[in-house]
Amino acid sequence: MFKEVLQRLNLHEKDPLQIHGYQSYGTHEHIYLLGRALEDEGVNLEKTGFVNAFKNAYRQFRSDELSHAKIKVKLPDNRVLYTITDEEGYFKIDEKLANLKDLTNEEGWLQLELAYDDENQKRLVTNDNKFAAQMLIPSDKAEYGVISDIDDTMLKTGVTSLLKWRVILNTLFKGVGKRTPFTGAADFYKKLHLGKSGSASNPMFYVSNSPWNLYHYLEAFIKNNSFPKGAILLRDFRTPFDRTPKPEKPHKQHEIRNILKTYPDLQFVLIGDSGEHDADIYIEIAEEYPERIKAIYLRSVTHEKRAFRVRGLLEKFEVTPALLVKDSTAAEDHAREQGLII
Repeated sequence: MFKEVLQRLNLHEKDPLQIHGYQSYGTHEHIYLLGRALEDEGVNLEKTGFVNAFKNAYRQFRSDELSHAKIKVKLPDNRVLYTITDEEGYFKIDEKLANLKDLTNEEGWLQLELAYDDENQKRLVTNDNKFAAQMLIPSDKAEYGVISDIDDTMLKTGVTSLLKWRVILNTLFKGVGKRTPFTGAADFYKKLHLGKSGSASNPMFYVSNSPWNLYHYLEAFIKNNSFPKGAILLRDFRTPFDRTPKPEKPHKQHEIRNILKTYPDLQFVLIGDSGEHDADIYIEIAEEYPERIKAIYLRSVTHEKRAFRVRGLLEKFEVTPALLVKDSTAAEDHAREQGLII
Protein backbone atom coordinates (compact mmCIF):
# COMPACT_ATOMS: atom_id res chain seq x y z
CA MET A 1 0.00 0.00 0.00
CA PHE A 2 2.79 2.45 0.95
CA LYS A 3 4.63 1.62 -2.29
CA GLU A 4 1.47 2.35 -4.31
CA VAL A 5 1.15 5.77 -2.69
CA LEU A 6 4.77 6.58 -3.53
CA GLN A 7 4.22 5.43 -7.12
CA ARG A 8 1.21 7.69 -7.52
CA LEU A 9 3.29 10.58 -6.26
CA ASN A 10 6.08 9.65 -8.72
CA LEU A 11 8.42 9.04 -5.79
CA HIS A 12 8.91 5.35 -6.57
CA GLU A 13 9.47 3.68 -9.92
CA LYS A 14 6.66 1.46 -11.12
CA ASP A 15 7.44 -2.24 -11.17
CA PRO A 16 7.64 -3.83 -14.62
CA LEU A 17 4.66 -5.94 -15.66
CA GLN A 18 4.55 -9.63 -16.36
CA ILE A 19 1.99 -12.26 -17.31
CA HIS A 20 1.87 -15.68 -15.67
CA GLY A 21 0.60 -18.31 -18.06
CA TYR A 22 -0.31 -21.47 -16.15
CA GLN A 23 0.14 -24.99 -17.55
CA SER A 24 -3.44 -25.94 -18.37
CA TYR A 25 -5.22 -28.55 -20.48
CA GLY A 26 -7.64 -28.80 -23.39
CA THR A 27 -8.57 -30.80 -26.49
CA HIS A 28 -7.85 -30.61 -30.22
CA GLU A 29 -10.90 -28.37 -30.60
CA HIS A 30 -11.18 -26.65 -27.22
CA ILE A 31 -8.69 -24.21 -25.73
CA TYR A 32 -8.71 -23.75 -21.96
CA LEU A 33 -6.03 -21.39 -20.69
CA LEU A 34 -5.55 -19.79 -17.27
CA GLY A 35 -3.19 -17.03 -16.21
CA ARG A 36 -2.71 -13.83 -14.28
CA ALA A 37 -1.45 -10.31 -15.02
CA LEU A 38 0.86 -8.98 -12.28
CA GLU A 39 3.59 -6.57 -11.44
CA ASP A 40 7.02 -8.18 -11.34
CA GLU A 41 7.99 -8.33 -7.67
CA GLY A 42 11.48 -9.69 -8.33
CA VAL A 43 10.91 -13.28 -7.20
CA ASN A 44 14.03 -15.36 -7.89
CA LEU A 45 13.64 -19.01 -6.93
CA GLU A 46 17.26 -19.77 -7.83
CA LYS A 47 18.58 -17.78 -4.87
CA THR A 48 19.38 -19.97 -1.88
CA GLY A 49 19.27 -19.50 1.89
CA PHE A 50 16.35 -18.99 4.28
CA VAL A 51 16.50 -15.18 3.97
CA ASN A 52 15.99 -15.37 0.20
CA ALA A 53 13.34 -18.05 0.67
CA PHE A 54 11.44 -15.73 3.01
CA LYS A 55 11.79 -12.79 0.61
CA ASN A 56 10.48 -14.91 -2.26
CA ALA A 57 7.53 -16.19 -0.21
CA TYR A 58 6.63 -12.67 0.86
CA ARG A 59 6.85 -11.32 -2.68
CA GLN A 60 4.73 -14.17 -4.05
CA PHE A 61 1.93 -13.45 -1.60
CA ARG A 62 2.04 -9.64 -1.81
CA SER A 63 1.35 -9.72 -5.54
CA ASP A 64 0.08 -6.55 -7.21
CA GLU A 65 -2.37 -7.71 -9.84
CA LEU A 66 -3.67 -5.82 -12.88
CA SER A 67 -7.44 -5.79 -13.08
CA HIS A 68 -9.29 -5.20 -16.39
CA ALA A 69 -6.10 -5.56 -18.44
CA LYS A 70 -6.53 -6.61 -22.06
CA ILE A 71 -4.49 -9.72 -22.89
CA LYS A 72 -3.64 -11.06 -26.35
CA VAL A 73 -3.05 -14.79 -26.86
CA LYS A 74 -1.17 -15.84 -30.00
CA LEU A 75 -1.15 -19.42 -31.32
CA PRO A 76 1.71 -21.01 -33.30
CA ASP A 77 -0.32 -20.65 -36.52
CA ASN A 78 -0.71 -16.90 -35.79
CA ARG A 79 -4.36 -17.07 -34.78
CA VAL A 80 -5.06 -14.52 -32.03
CA LEU A 81 -7.51 -14.50 -29.12
CA TYR A 82 -8.27 -11.72 -26.63
CA THR A 83 -9.44 -11.69 -23.04
CA ILE A 84 -9.79 -9.28 -20.09
CA THR A 85 -8.47 -9.88 -16.57
CA ASP A 86 -10.86 -9.86 -13.62
CA GLU A 87 -10.61 -7.80 -10.41
CA GLU A 88 -7.72 -9.95 -9.14
CA GLY A 89 -5.80 -10.03 -12.40
CA TYR A 90 -6.84 -13.55 -13.43
CA PHE A 91 -7.89 -14.36 -16.97
CA LYS A 92 -9.34 -17.40 -18.68
CA ILE A 93 -9.69 -18.46 -22.29
CA ASP A 94 -12.38 -21.14 -22.60
CA GLU A 95 -13.69 -21.59 -26.11
CA LYS A 96 -13.89 -23.88 -29.12
CA LEU A 97 -11.07 -23.63 -31.63
CA ALA A 98 -10.36 -26.12 -34.41
CA ASN A 99 -7.14 -27.96 -35.36
CA LEU A 100 -5.21 -27.42 -32.13
CA LYS A 101 -3.79 -30.96 -32.12
CA ASP A 102 -1.79 -30.17 -35.26
CA LEU A 103 0.11 -27.50 -33.30
CA THR A 104 1.35 -29.61 -30.38
CA ASN A 105 4.72 -31.27 -29.77
CA GLU A 106 5.24 -35.03 -29.27
CA GLU A 107 4.14 -34.86 -25.63
CA GLY A 108 0.95 -32.99 -26.52
CA TRP A 109 1.98 -29.49 -25.38
CA LEU A 110 0.65 -26.48 -27.25
CA GLN A 111 2.97 -23.46 -26.97
CA LEU A 112 1.23 -20.08 -26.68
CA GLU A 113 2.45 -16.49 -26.53
CA LEU A 114 0.83 -13.93 -24.20
CA ALA A 115 1.08 -10.15 -24.43
CA TYR A 116 -0.54 -6.99 -23.12
CA ASP A 117 -2.75 -5.32 -25.72
CA ASP A 118 -2.88 -1.89 -24.15
CA GLU A 119 -0.33 0.75 -25.22
CA ASN A 120 0.05 2.15 -21.69
CA GLN A 121 0.84 -1.29 -20.31
CA LYS A 122 3.16 -2.27 -23.17
CA ARG A 123 5.61 0.44 -22.09
CA LEU A 124 6.04 -1.19 -18.67
CA VAL A 125 6.50 -4.83 -19.58
CA THR A 126 9.54 -7.09 -19.46
CA ASN A 127 10.48 -9.70 -22.10
CA ASP A 128 9.53 -7.41 -25.01
CA ASN A 129 5.88 -8.01 -24.12
CA LYS A 130 6.16 -11.74 -24.84
CA PHE A 131 5.24 -14.26 -22.17
CA ALA A 132 4.94 -18.03 -22.53
CA ALA A 133 2.00 -20.28 -21.72
CA GLN A 134 1.34 -23.94 -22.42
CA MET A 135 -1.72 -26.14 -22.77
CA LEU A 136 -1.72 -29.95 -22.68
CA ILE A 137 -3.69 -31.97 -25.22
CA PRO A 138 -3.36 -35.70 -24.42
CA SER A 139 -1.51 -37.73 -27.01
CA ASP A 140 -3.34 -40.31 -29.11
CA LYS A 141 -0.90 -42.80 -27.54
CA ALA A 142 -2.27 -42.16 -24.04
CA GLU A 143 -3.48 -45.29 -22.24
CA TYR A 144 -4.92 -43.41 -19.24
CA GLY A 145 -4.45 -40.17 -17.33
CA VAL A 146 -2.95 -39.54 -13.87
CA ILE A 147 -4.42 -37.05 -11.39
CA SER A 148 -2.26 -36.41 -8.33
CA ASP A 149 -2.28 -34.27 -5.24
CA ILE A 150 1.02 -32.50 -4.45
CA ASP A 151 1.28 -31.73 -0.72
CA ASP A 152 2.33 -34.79 1.30
CA THR A 153 1.82 -36.93 -1.80
CA MET A 154 4.77 -35.80 -3.91
CA LEU A 155 6.24 -33.06 -1.71
CA LYS A 156 7.03 -33.44 2.00
CA THR A 157 4.90 -30.65 3.40
CA GLY A 158 3.50 -31.32 6.88
CA VAL A 159 -0.21 -30.69 6.28
CA THR A 160 -1.08 -32.90 9.28
CA SER A 161 1.01 -30.87 11.75
CA LEU A 162 -0.74 -28.82 14.43
CA LEU A 163 -2.23 -25.70 12.79
CA LYS A 164 -0.19 -26.77 9.73
CA TRP A 165 2.85 -25.03 11.26
CA ARG A 166 5.25 -27.16 9.19
CA VAL A 167 3.56 -26.06 5.99
CA ILE A 168 4.05 -22.43 6.99
CA LEU A 169 7.69 -22.89 8.00
CA ASN A 170 8.55 -24.89 4.89
CA THR A 171 6.89 -22.36 2.58
CA LEU A 172 8.44 -19.32 4.25
CA PHE A 173 11.97 -20.51 4.98
CA LYS A 174 12.82 -23.31 2.53
CA GLY A 175 13.82 -22.52 -1.03
CA VAL A 176 12.43 -24.79 -3.72
CA GLY A 177 15.84 -26.47 -4.09
CA LYS A 178 15.68 -27.58 -0.45
CA ARG A 179 12.21 -29.16 -0.67
CA THR A 180 12.23 -32.93 -0.52
CA PRO A 181 10.15 -35.33 -2.62
CA PHE A 182 9.14 -38.72 -1.25
CA THR A 183 11.60 -41.49 -2.06
CA GLY A 184 10.79 -43.20 -5.34
CA ALA A 185 7.83 -40.96 -6.14
CA ALA A 186 9.33 -39.36 -9.25
CA ASP A 187 10.33 -42.74 -10.70
CA PHE A 188 6.83 -44.12 -10.09
CA TYR A 189 5.23 -41.11 -11.78
CA LYS A 190 7.58 -41.47 -14.75
CA LYS A 191 6.50 -45.11 -15.17
CA LEU A 192 2.84 -44.11 -15.00
CA HIS A 193 3.49 -41.39 -17.58
CA LEU A 194 5.04 -43.97 -19.94
CA GLY A 195 2.33 -46.57 -19.24
CA LYS A 196 2.27 -50.25 -20.07
CA SER A 197 3.75 -49.70 -23.53
CA GLY A 198 6.69 -47.69 -22.18
CA SER A 199 5.97 -44.85 -24.61
CA ALA A 200 2.38 -43.81 -23.87
CA SER A 201 2.82 -40.11 -22.88
CA ASN A 202 -0.04 -40.49 -20.41
CA PRO A 203 -1.22 -36.98 -19.39
CA MET A 204 -0.38 -35.81 -15.87
CA PHE A 205 -2.58 -33.46 -13.83
CA TYR A 206 -1.34 -32.00 -10.53
CA VAL A 207 -4.24 -30.74 -8.41
CA SER A 208 -3.49 -28.95 -5.14
CA ASN A 209 -5.23 -26.74 -2.60
CA SER A 210 -2.17 -24.49 -2.65
CA PRO A 211 -2.87 -20.95 -3.94
CA TRP A 212 -1.88 -19.73 -7.40
CA ASN A 213 0.71 -17.51 -5.67
CA LEU A 214 2.87 -20.66 -5.30
CA TYR A 215 2.48 -21.77 -8.92
CA HIS A 216 6.08 -21.09 -10.01
CA TYR A 217 7.40 -22.56 -6.75
CA LEU A 218 5.54 -25.84 -7.35
CA GLU A 219 6.32 -25.82 -11.05
CA ALA A 220 10.04 -25.56 -10.20
CA PHE A 221 9.73 -28.37 -7.62
CA ILE A 222 8.14 -30.69 -10.18
CA LYS A 223 10.80 -29.90 -12.78
CA ASN A 224 13.80 -29.95 -10.39
CA ASN A 225 12.84 -33.38 -9.05
CA SER A 226 12.19 -34.92 -12.48
CA PHE A 227 8.46 -35.52 -12.10
CA PRO A 228 6.72 -35.71 -15.50
CA LYS A 229 5.52 -32.37 -16.80
CA GLY A 230 1.79 -31.85 -16.41
CA ALA A 231 -1.06 -29.40 -16.00
CA ILE A 232 -0.87 -27.64 -12.61
CA LEU A 233 -4.24 -26.71 -11.09
CA LEU A 234 -4.21 -24.59 -7.95
CA ARG A 235 -6.83 -22.31 -6.37
CA ASP A 236 -7.41 -18.67 -5.63
CA PHE A 237 -6.05 -17.50 -2.28
CA ARG A 238 -9.02 -16.45 -0.13
CA THR A 239 -8.55 -14.04 2.76
CA PRO A 240 -10.95 -13.63 5.72
CA PHE A 241 -12.16 -10.45 4.01
CA ASP A 242 -12.92 -12.09 0.66
CA ARG A 243 -16.56 -11.37 -0.24
CA THR A 244 -16.64 -13.35 -3.49
CA PRO A 245 -18.99 -16.38 -3.45
CA LYS A 246 -17.40 -19.62 -2.27
CA PRO A 247 -17.34 -22.45 -4.81
CA GLU A 248 -20.18 -24.97 -4.51
CA LYS A 249 -17.73 -27.88 -4.44
CA PRO A 250 -14.23 -28.11 -2.92
CA HIS A 251 -11.45 -27.21 -5.33
CA LYS A 252 -10.11 -30.72 -5.92
CA GLN A 253 -13.51 -32.25 -6.62
CA HIS A 254 -14.33 -29.46 -9.03
CA GLU A 255 -11.06 -29.81 -10.93
CA ILE A 256 -11.16 -33.62 -11.12
CA ARG A 257 -14.73 -33.58 -12.44
CA ASN A 258 -13.72 -31.04 -15.08
CA ILE A 259 -10.84 -33.24 -16.21
CA LEU A 260 -13.05 -36.32 -16.46
CA LYS A 261 -15.69 -34.40 -18.41
CA THR A 262 -13.06 -32.96 -20.76
CA TYR A 263 -11.76 -36.43 -21.64
CA PRO A 264 -14.82 -38.74 -21.56
CA ASP A 265 -12.98 -41.60 -23.31
CA LEU A 266 -9.98 -41.62 -20.95
CA GLN A 267 -9.64 -43.59 -17.71
CA PHE A 268 -7.61 -42.28 -14.77
CA VAL A 269 -5.37 -43.21 -11.86
CA LEU A 270 -5.84 -41.05 -8.74
CA ILE A 271 -2.97 -40.46 -6.30
CA GLY A 272 -3.19 -38.71 -2.93
CA ASP A 273 -2.50 -39.20 0.77
CA SER A 274 -4.32 -40.02 3.99
CA GLY A 275 -3.55 -36.65 5.57
CA GLU A 276 -6.65 -34.65 4.67
CA HIS A 277 -9.64 -35.47 2.48
CA ASP A 278 -8.19 -37.17 -0.59
CA ALA A 279 -9.74 -40.55 0.32
CA ASP A 280 -13.23 -39.08 0.67
CA ILE A 281 -12.91 -37.10 -2.56
CA TYR A 282 -11.49 -39.97 -4.61
CA ILE A 283 -14.07 -42.46 -3.33
CA GLU A 284 -16.87 -40.03 -4.22
CA ILE A 285 -15.41 -39.51 -7.70
CA ALA A 286 -14.98 -43.26 -8.29
CA GLU A 287 -18.57 -43.95 -7.21
CA GLU A 288 -19.79 -41.23 -9.55
CA TYR A 289 -17.61 -42.49 -12.45
CA PRO A 290 -17.21 -46.23 -11.70
CA GLU A 291 -15.90 -47.13 -15.18
CA ARG A 292 -13.42 -44.27 -15.35
CA ILE A 293 -11.09 -44.84 -12.38
CA LYS A 294 -8.51 -47.61 -12.87
CA ALA A 295 -6.84 -47.37 -9.44
CA ILE A 296 -6.50 -45.16 -6.35
CA TYR A 297 -3.23 -44.86 -4.41
CA LEU A 298 -3.12 -43.06 -1.06
CA ARG A 299 0.20 -42.53 0.69
CA SER A 300 -0.08 -43.18 4.43
CA VAL A 301 1.05 -40.12 6.40
CA THR A 302 2.53 -40.36 9.88
CA HIS A 303 -0.76 -39.69 11.62
CA GLU A 304 -2.24 -42.93 12.91
CA LYS A 305 -5.79 -41.65 13.53
CA ARG A 306 -6.15 -40.40 9.97
CA ALA A 307 -4.57 -43.51 8.48
CA PHE A 308 -6.91 -45.68 10.59
CA ARG A 309 -9.94 -43.76 9.32
CA VAL A 310 -8.82 -44.12 5.70
CA ARG A 311 -8.23 -47.87 6.16
CA GLY A 312 -11.81 -48.14 7.36
CA LEU A 313 -13.10 -46.29 4.30
CA LEU A 314 -11.14 -48.48 1.89
CA GLU A 315 -12.23 -51.74 3.54
CA LYS A 316 -15.83 -50.93 2.57
CA PHE A 317 -14.96 -49.63 -0.90
CA GLU A 318 -15.17 -52.13 -3.77
CA VAL A 319 -15.72 -49.98 -6.87
CA THR A 320 -12.10 -49.96 -8.05
CA PRO A 321 -8.70 -51.07 -6.66
CA ALA A 322 -7.73 -48.68 -3.87
CA LEU A 323 -4.61 -48.99 -1.71
CA LEU A 324 -3.21 -47.22 1.32
CA VAL A 325 0.56 -47.52 0.83
CA LYS A 326 3.58 -46.63 2.94
CA ASP A 327 5.83 -45.89 -0.02
CA SER A 328 6.01 -45.69 -3.79
CA THR A 329 7.40 -49.23 -4.07
CA ALA A 330 4.14 -50.76 -2.85
CA ALA A 331 2.11 -48.62 -5.27
CA GLU A 332 4.48 -49.46 -8.11
CA ASP A 333 4.21 -53.21 -7.47
CA HIS A 334 0.43 -53.01 -7.51
CA ALA A 335 0.37 -50.85 -10.66
CA ARG A 336 2.54 -53.43 -12.42
CA GLU A 337 0.19 -56.24 -11.34
CA GLN A 338 -2.74 -54.23 -12.71
CA GLY A 339 -1.03 -53.82 -16.08
CA LEU A 340 -0.60 -50.05 -15.72
CA ILE A 341 3.20 -50.00 -16.03
CA ILE A 342 6.00 -52.25 -17.25
